[in-house]
Amino acid sequence: MVVESLGVVGALVGSPWIYALVAVSVLLDIFLPVLPSGVLVITAATAAAAGSGAAAAGRVPQDVPDILVLTLCAATASVLGDLAVYRLAWRGGARLDRAIARSRRLTTAQERLGGALARGGGALVVLARFAPAGRSVVSLVAGAAHRRIREFLPWSALAGLAWAAYSVALGYFGGQWLGASWLATGVSLAALFGAGAGAAYLMRRQPRTTKAS
Repeated sequence: MVVESLGVVGALVGSPWIYALVAVSVLLDIFLPVLPSGVLVITAATAAAAGSGAAAAGRVPQDVPDILVLTLCAATASVLGDLAVYRLAWRGGARLDRAIARSRRLTTAQERLGGALARGGGALVVLARFAPAGRSVVSLVAGAAHRRIREFLPWSALAGLAWAAYSVALGYFGGQWLGASWLATGVSLAALFGAGAGAAYLMRRQPRTTKAS
């Protein structure tokens, strides 16, 4: 899947469609966490680094993604995906509540997230954005628990921006230092997956809290 994704990005990297591809992938990976949205963002950012390097060397680069636009596209799509799941879970009703009650993972997340948002500390939402499937779990639990939108949305926006900026920075600076190569992309992806593993570990170590109303 990663190789196919890189091929698609390579074909679109000189087109404005690259932004649409990244946005759609980031938007939908909350429903399908197997989508390689991080791979797409990093690969597009690596291409941007290659273009800036060509310009610095006095060559005329092909059209490449703008890293600021790329970051904003990825961050905006992340927040919209969070809100979509949040609203669906809000309307889920008793059936969704029973499903959460049957899952130890979701029940634990509900306890931790409810207390964190009630105290005004949503660092858990930001951590979850980096952890595998963590974004899906947190958005689902926030909606199912009927947390107020003003408690959830600012942290979702911060999480989306942090993840997007981190992913773009990995691809861009990896491309600057190592060139637009498989090595640069591989090192950047390893750093992204490492951040995800670290976030998952920190989330597991978060103390449990009682459910907040």
